[in-house]
Amino acid sequence: MFSELNNKTVFSQKLLRWYYRYGRHDLPWQGSADPYRIWVSEIMLQQTQVQMVIPYYERFMASFVDVQTLAAASIDRVLDHWTGLGYYARARNLHRAAKIIIDRYGGSFPEEFDQVVALPGVGTSTAGAILAFAFGQRQPILDGNVKRVLARYHLIAGYPGDAKVTRQLWELSEDATPHQDVAAYTQAIMDLGSMICTRRSPRCSDCPVAPRCAALVTGDVERYPGSRPGRARARRSTVMIMLCDADGQVLLERRPARGVWGGLWSFPECPDGQSVSRFCRDRFGVAVTAGQPWKIVRHGFTHFELEICPQPVRLTGNGVTKVQGTGLVWYKPGTEPGRGLAAPVRRLLTRLEREA
Repeated sequence: MFSELNNKTVFSQKLLRWYYRYGRHDLPWQGSADPYRIWVSEIMLQQTQVQMVIPYYERFMASFVDVQTLAAASIDRVLDHWTGLGYYARARNLHRAAKIIIDRYGGSFPEEFDQVVALPGVGTSTAGAILAFAFGQRQPILDGNVKRVLARYHLIAGYPGDAKVTRQLWELSEDATPHQDVAAYTQAIMDLGSMICTRRSPRCSDCPVAPRCAALVTGDVERYPGSRPGRARARRSTVMIMLCDADGQVLLERRPARGVWGGLWSFPECPDGQSVSRFCRDRFGVAVTAGQPWKIVRHGFTHFELEICPQPVRLTGNGVTKVQGTGLVWYKPGTEPGRGLAAPVRRLLTRLEREA
């Protein structure tokens, strides 16, 4: 290991001095030790950049001002506020956790690490960040930014997702976390990774700990941390049925709670090898007239790319009353949906509105 751990106080002190002068101090969730606000922000920030989160956070907090309001809200309303932010399991877990906080802790956010990490959607690093920011507890964190900073500073080879590498980085994070100014240090190391020690083109000349950074000294900064082992991203395809009635309403169905876009509302999907007319007849008991398919829409997920073939379809005759059931709703494009919609579905609905 390049730097001895007796220099860990030097690391944290230099980082704190840099943070007080150059770090971020005006984010919407800063300036308050309210654990609810901090918890919501940390969940939103999982795998999502700060600038993307800010408008969603502000809208979310305006509607769900406290944990009681969130717990009492419908999951559709919560998902509606999350539409476009991605990783929708976060929203479902946030809603579930709010109910647990009400039922188990009387509406007060728990202060014990084991209690916080047991909440749905809260991992070890997220729990540490919440407790550090809200209660000043000395808890190490290890998000993507921190992994990158520590891997470069200590020259830790290998992919951070590997169990052995992860253990090394957790030990280093534990050793580096000071016993005072914990909240400031936690934000400082996040900011360093986000603003200076970036994945590509890091600004090493502006880094407060650059003189002791092993990767910089060896000239291999961008090699650390190691990349995920190469694997081709799979492709999937689906036909989305945009079934419209004579009034311009379109049929939406709620997706299963687990899986892609879990709990969101989307268009029904026609199985491979089945004609659109037969699918609508067998599934909904209606006769339809299919239009020309729209151009393929591509949507990327972490592990695969989805190719969507949007298929406009119109009811023939008076079939609207036959298409009813749990998990189905007729929606008028252009009106407030009041429910969570997957991002490509929202875009397709916008086009339907324009072409109506």
